[in-house]
Amino acid sequence: MTIKTSELNAKLFGKANKRRATTPQEARSAVKAQTQVIELDVAGEQTVSFELFRIPANKIEEQTVVFSQNAREQSFLNEHALSDVLVTLKERGQQYPAVGRKTSDGKIEVLDGSRRRMSCIIAEQDFLVYVADNINTHHAKFLSDVANAHKPLSLYEKGKEMQAKLDSGEAEDQKALAKMFQCSEALVSGALKAASLPLPLLQAYPNVGDLGRPTIVKLHKQFNELTNANQAKLLEKCQSEKGAVWQRSSTQGVARLTKEVSESIESWIQQLAPKKSAASSKVDFIKGRASYSRSGANLSLNLKKVDDEMMQEILSFIEEKLQ
Repeated sequence: MTIKTSELNAKLFGKANKRRATTPQEARSAVKAQTQVIELDVAGEQTVSFELFRIPANKIEEQTVVFSQNAREQSFLNEHALSDVLVTLKERGQQYPAVGRKTSDGKIEVLDGSRRRMSCIIAEQDFLVYVADNINTHHAKFLSDVANAHKPLSLYEKGKEMQAKLDSGEAEDQKALAKMFQCSEALVSGALKAASLPLPLLQAYPNVGDLGRPTIVKLHKQFNELTNANQAKLLEKCQSEKGAVWQRSSTQGVARLTKEVSESIESWIQQLAPKKSAASSKVDFIKGRASYSRSGANLSLNLKKVDDEMMQEILSFIEEKLQ
């Protein structure tokens, strides 16, 4: 079941400032009111106190990091991928604080809210985050995973999770993955293909989350038909001093920009792909009886209405000429 970020906080936060929240609505109000100290019931196992911090916009990257086991690929978070958050942020500010924990070096590790964090960096807005000192890695992973249910992961991110299950032995094959992630085997196949693609190729797009399975499968096939040397050349074209492919375009609108990037990549692949030999053309030598086709130094004959005696004569002639 998909859980919105607002509902996530309402379900997880149990009481705020000694004010008991007996309903999700009360809890949601406490969070939205940005109460200074709250208690969070993590995975139903541990109650932890969190304090609200306001990180100045110019200190966010210095004072915060994203949880290393967060399934969301942070390099995909740009103004296009975050457009839904940025609109609200610019109009009304950050509505719901993120959730994090203190690290040993004093930084704040963001568990729930990596998209809000990057949005604040892009929009140059202060970042609100509830921080606790004593959250273990198991509970940190729980918070991160449940939070990611709000905004679906891209095929690449899903594929990374699935590949990790295969590598660890938790899943034997794609069929087991489909059952584990409650999706079709076709989606599993597409996600694993996406996960095998290099990041610079996917970063060429404005919003990787918009790339569907057909686009990913086609891109995977075209990329893997190139030699290793030509794959490297393609990746160089995708990333330059002027930025990713989408950043070099003046096209407006994510859909049109995505289409333009796909066309550029396909054009580069065609230039780098091995040249295919021209298709041989069939020539009617004797209408209804004999035709031939030539490809390079090869010659193919197609003969009709040939009895055994004529066949032997033709084969003997060919044998004599080719010896």
